[in-house]
Amino acid sequence: MTWEETIQMIRTKPEYEDLVRLAYFEAELPLNVTRFQKSDEFKETLKIISQFHPKAETILDIGSGNGISAVSFALEGYNVTAVEPDSSNTVGAGAIRELKAHYKLDSLQIFESLAEDIDFPDSSFDIVYIRQAMHHAHDLECFLKESVRVLKPGGLLLTIRDHVIYNQKDKEWFLENHPLQKFYQGENAFTTIEYRSAIQKAGATIIKELKYFDNVINYFPLNCDDLEKLKYEFDLKQRTRFNRKAGFLSKMPFTYEFYKLLFRKPSSLGLDETKVPGRMYSYIALKK
Repeated sequence: MTWEETIQMIRTKPEYEDLVRLAYFEAELPLNVTRFQKSDEFKETLKIISQFHPKAETILDIGSGNGISAVSFALEGYNVTAVEPDSSNTVGAGAIRELKAHYKLDSLQIFESLAEDIDFPDSSFDIVYIRQAMHHAHDLECFLKESVRVLKPGGLLLTIRDHVIYNQKDKEWFLENHPLQKFYQGENAFTTIEYRSAIQKAGATIIKELKYFDNVINYFPLNCDDLEKLKYEFDLKQRTRFNRKAGFLSKMPFTYEFYKLLFRKPSSLGLDETKVPGRMYSYIALKK
């Protein structure tokens, strides 16, 4: 099955209703845009742009899919160029064109191309934004080289929600657990070393590597409240286990806190990304 056929199929299956909604695959295209604009992910993305490139006017959206991000940026007042190799009206350039017409967006341009083959002049854009597309690169180094080439000096490279694997076994686990891989066989992932190396070789300096639990951009549709609940549940289990092992010592004031200070890593909060198949990372980088 193609990617378009896969999305068309899961829209008809009740068991995929939540996935369709949360991944912005609704057949009613403007609904996806409205929901994406209100998402914690997009709000946090705008904060990052405001922090690292507040004067940006132009955005190149690579791997734009059905256009939720490109249209949302255009509605925020940016001049946006969307690059998407899929021509379909479901999940590709056709869908972006429908949304452009719906919102009457003169500030949005659309090109059908792979990232490795974009044909724009050097130093054309203030921001290159790549959402859930870098891990699909046919040639990761070429993908990033082209992305950074078209950035203006000091421009912002923002890669969002890319799958990360630790090794081949971890990749196999991710592919086995991906809900749509069995239909279209198009998923992929790279290691952090591969991502970082490709970004740096392309001529950009990584400012931040956002790991899965570092930012709501990556763990969305979970939110901060969900994470606090996970931390609380984990700490409750740890405290129960400690009380059982420590016996009468557990009754002494501050014993558990002292135990945590000595024996638990600062990051050990019940948020273990190794238990998340294909956990997502994002990168903030600036062109040298």
